[in-house]
Amino acid sequence: MSDFWVFGYGSLMWRPGFPHRETVIADLPGAHRALCVYSWVHRGTRERPGLVLGLDRGGSCRGVALRVAANDRDGVIGYLRDRELVTDVYREVWRPVRLHRNGPTVKALTFVVDRGHRQYAGRLPPEILLAHVRGGHGRSGANREYIINTVDHLRALGIRDNVLEHLAAALHSH
Repeated sequence: MSDFWVFGYGSLMWRPGFPHRETVIADLPGAHRALCVYSWVHRGTRERPGLVLGLDRGGSCRGVALRVAANDRDGVIGYLRDRELVTDVYREVWRPVRLHRNGPTVKALTFVVDRGHRQYAGRLPPEILLAHVRGGHGRSGANREYIINTVDHLRALGIRDNVLEHLAAALHSH
């Protein structure tokens, strides 16, 4: 058994929660980062849902690939399933990602949004995004913190996301 990769595009970038040997900026083709998932557990409740990121179809996503040691495989995959599949709004898939600086393409475990799931929010107007984020609070904390931490981490990696940056700016202004 060999090491494997996990692709992170949101909180897995700044709070992976599992042991890993290396973190590399990587590109995932065929899906883009979108604030398209109503959060009923981690950043909101059923009564007052927050919004979290999902990988939605189309485009591409720049994020990070985390290399996990082979002997940590079962524990890390179990941890990720418990964390990401709590309401089954995501599907666990293995996708090719290209590691940066002319790196190789590797298969990485990632979680894409299930568009047929009732928590799939689709594309919401900015004022609705802001309202959900301002009001969301769940098991993992305030939705506001999730957005700001993600934007801060993306910026530190040199990755721009206009939707998230505008949202973070609106959150900072109030």
